[in-house]
Amino acid sequence: MENHHLAKPTAAFIGASWAALILGTGAYLLGLWNAEMQLNEKGYYFTLLLFGLFSAVSLQKSVRDKLEGIKVTAIYFALSWFSLATAVALLAIGLFNATLSLSEKGFYAMAFSLCLFAAIAVQKNTRDMAYFSEDDTTEVLDDELTDKA
Repeated sequence: MENHHLAKPTAAFIGASWAALILGTGAYLLGLWNAEMQLNEKGYYFTLLLFGLFSAVSLQKSVRDKLEGIKVTAIYFALSWFSLATAVALLAIGLFNATLSLSEKGFYAMAFSLCLFAAIAVQKNTRDMAYFSEDDTTEVLDDELTDKA
């Protein structure tokens, strides 16, 4: 992968991505903590958050790997898409059938969406920063080798 195809993420974008992930996850979890629902329902929504976050990051990594020419098996790529779609569908089904007010349902849907988007952005930034730090390390090693020669 060449440098001119990838711009280094700005500190503002990295900070905004982390802030969105922390705020979205915190709001979702605070909503669950304060919700008047049974513990098994809270567990369901908590598990969906974890499943959704993992699925979103896994899918983003798979897409990025394919773009960078790293082999990704078709079954893993399909499972990543399926897992994310399943997490979103299960949340939609759960909220549709929940005895929550419409505003509460909207709150959980929006917080969940924010978490998924932010997790993808954080993972992308993490991968981009690792790419640039590898370039910096390579340049330092090249300079050291040139100096010794």
